[in-house]
Amino acid sequence: MKAYFTYFKMRLIHSLQYRTAAIAGVATQFFWGFMEIQLYRAFYQEHAEVFPMTLPSLVSYIWLRQAFLALFNTWTFENELFRSILDGNVAYELLRPTDLYFMWFSRTAALRISKTLLRFWPILLVAFLLPDPIGMSLPGSFGVFCLFVLSSALTLGVTVAFTLIVYFSCFYTFSSDGLRAILTPVSDLLAGGLLPIPFMPAFFQKIIKFSPFGSMLNAPLRIYSGNISGAETAETMLLQLFWLIALMCAGMVLQRKGVKKLSVQGG
Repeated sequence: MKAYFTYFKMRLIHSLQYRTAAIAGVATQFFWGFMEIQLYRAFYQEHAEVFPMTLPSLVSYIWLRQAFLALFNTWTFENELFRSILDGNVAYELLRPTDLYFMWFSRTAALRISKTLLRFWPILLVAFLLPDPIGMSLPGSFGVFCLFVLSSALTLGVTVAFTLIVYFSCFYTFSSDGLRAILTPVSDLLAGGLLPIPFMPAFFQKIIKFSPFGSMLNAPLRIYSGNISGAETAETMLLQLFWLIALMCAGMVLQRKGVKKLSVQGG
């Protein structure tokens, strides 16, 4: 365990150096969030009662999604890891006295956390300073905030585990391009990255709720905004825990079976 924590720490410190990219990301995410809120606001001014979320809840959802985009999104991949599988350099990783799955898990988590640490606070600072109705609201209570933090940790685990499944799927293909082209838009939509899940058709919401995508971005943001509360919060977080374990097990199986089929030049 100490080895993985050390690897996580090294990767985190290394990634924190990219401050210029972070500044550009903050500007882009803030602008996109502001434009999206203005778009929804125009619709709410006409028929606010027909929407499944109140405007303040939706505004908080959008600002949180923009602030923690690097932490929760389903489309951040490291090309270096894809290349290491496709060109055989992953063999060097396998020679280390550590488990490849947990090493890459800690690496992927560190990358996401480092990007988030550089970006989330300026966005939230400005969002809280903005006037109603485009400004972000505080959570309903301190307990809700604690549940949001816990759910966010589970979301990070589920998202990283999902990402690793994509990586290890490359053991069975000649290229990752096709898989990524399909998964990127589909997973982003189903996780609530393009449209909050409550805005989707009712039958579709039920399917997503019990899929791994319902345990990603959607969960902590709706808990914070108050759209998920009471017994539904406990159910949501239990589903998150279930999918975290299930996806990790699936990823480890893919990795171990893929390593047995691995063939590198000269071996």
